[in-house]
Amino acid sequence: METTRQQKISRLIQKELSEIFLLQTKGMHGVLISVSAVRISPDMSIARVYLSIFPSDKGEEIIKNINDNKKAIRYDLGTRVGKQLRIIPDLKFFVDDSLDYIEKIDGLLK
Repeated sequence: METTRQQKISRLIQKELSEIFLLQTKGMHGVLISVSAVRISPDMSIARVYLSIFPSDKGEEIIKNINDNKKAIRYDLGTRVGKQLRIIPDLKFFVDDSLDYIEKIDGLLK
């Protein structure tokens, strides 16, 4: 059960990271990255970020690239929310494959 503070920080991080990824992917034609969910630990030190990537076949490659550059992403996040958060949480990125799962279930039901 997340506290109200965890929910507020999760929404703030989700909004700011989505803007960061929007700016970074403008040069990459045909790639769309959206932040589907952010789960933050109770001590506010770790944020698990779930990314929905289109096209999904490039997902693992893009997640690897993001994980290699997560220090720069955390720095960008810190410059955006530094006045609102005392400690910028460590970011861990994961692929959100729920849309692929939904499509698979729809295909099986048809």
